[in-house]
Amino acid sequence: MPVLDALSQKFETILRKLRGQGVLTEANIAEALKEVRLALLEADVNFKVVKDFIERVRVKAVGQEVLQSLTPGHQVVKIVWEELGEMMGKEQAGLKLASVPPTIIMMVGLQGAGKTTTCGKLARWFKNQGRRVLLVAADPRRPAAGDQLSNLGASLGVDVHRADRVDATQRDVVQICREGTERGRDKGYDVVILDTGGRLHIDDELMHELVAVKQAVLPQEVLLVADAMTGQDAVSMAGQFDQQVGLTGVILTKTEGDARGGAVLSIRAVTGKPIKFLGVGEKLDALELFHPDRMASRILGMGDVLTLIEKAQETYSQEQAEVARKTLSGKTLTFDDFRDQIKQVNKLGSMEQILGMLPGGQRLRDMMNGDAMPDKEIGRIVAIIDSMTAQERRDHTLLNGSRKKRIARGSGTSVQEVNRLIKQFLSARKLVKAISGPGGRRNLLQALRTM
Repeated sequence: MPVLDALSQKFETILRKLRGQGVLTEANIAEALKEVRLALLEADVNFKVVKDFIERVRVKAVGQEVLQSLTPGHQVVKIVWEELGEMMGKEQAGLKLASVPPTIIMMVGLQGAGKTTTCGKLARWFKNQGRRVLLVAADPRRPAAGDQLSNLGASLGVDVHRADRVDATQRDVVQICREGTERGRDKGYDVVILDTGGRLHIDDELMHELVAVKQAVLPQEVLLVADAMTGQDAVSMAGQFDQQVGLTGVILTKTEGDARGGAVLSIRAVTGKPIKFLGVGEKLDALELFHPDRMASRILGMGDVLTLIEKAQETYSQEQAEVARKTLSGKTLTFDDFRDQIKQVNKLGSMEQILGMLPGGQRLRDMMNGDAMPDKEIGRIVAIIDSMTAQERRDHTLLNGSRKKRIARGSGTSVQEVNRLIKQFLSARKLVKAISGPGGRRNLLQALRTM
């Protein structure tokens, strides 16, 4: 996750030194913690949060059971991982659902944080769980917000409640929210999501309006949508919204950007309110449940395989999984199979995101320069395969010089790129054959040695 890449790189370097030392003393632990402290402050983590974190780790790390253990460096890494998770909330904070539907979720935040888009993402998340969702456009002062929500609803197949009038009074906003929740109750919706109005900055009028809406509809959740790129400003804003309106949680958006990550690490410790979701991209499927322990693993370069598995389960249909199973059970791999599997992997996210979820993935990314990241390469591969005839995709031996020239022209690539793809395809086919045959692991190692 780019939002924490710089911090993750520093943590990996610091902790690798600790793991490499056979004997640990209070002195070298103190030196390592000094580097950890600096890394956290550079990542824009709240100063008091950093101070408390370092002290907790120090107390545990200099205990005799750690210093006298067979692997003291690994013990310290475990302590750091546990304390990072504790700082961010320890366990995943689920959403509170109403005992009698609908569950009412009130979304609040300032303009520019991505609140309306996040309403759409959350609606999609609930819909994928088989729940009926109603979106309520509760910002009549800004017709564009209502238009955007209506468009999102149409693209998702989710109903949108929107008032005919566009008055700008607090009473009208409260009335719209009342009508939306009543419609949700009367029509049997499971979830009602209120997209309330935002401002460029916090003011009394906004807060009074949000308090009035909350008192009128009694939502199960009041979620602040905050921009992770604003760092400690997002933490401060969460505190103000909580103090005046009362929050149940936070959704941090734009965590795929270049922010230093201070909000992700600080917000729970400073405000006491959990992060419930992370927005990890612009698309409507780019919303992840926030798991503190998994985030701690990512920061320490240990990957986040569980999230990757969940994304794969969501992305792959049963039919696609069956195709993959057949491909790996002895069936000859064709260019059609090769293209389809590449497309499915690409749906999991950018290659940079996928590598970030794998143990040691940060080091793999470091080995690649920016031009080598394969996302654009995937587009070229698909274009080349699509430029082949159906017969050529089934039988690669047909690809002679003239056919390769035609494919290169059709895909906007060069013959050299076509040849490189054919070589990659044959290597993949060799691996598939090795894995699917008897003695798969031994065959795989032999195949890798010959490549």
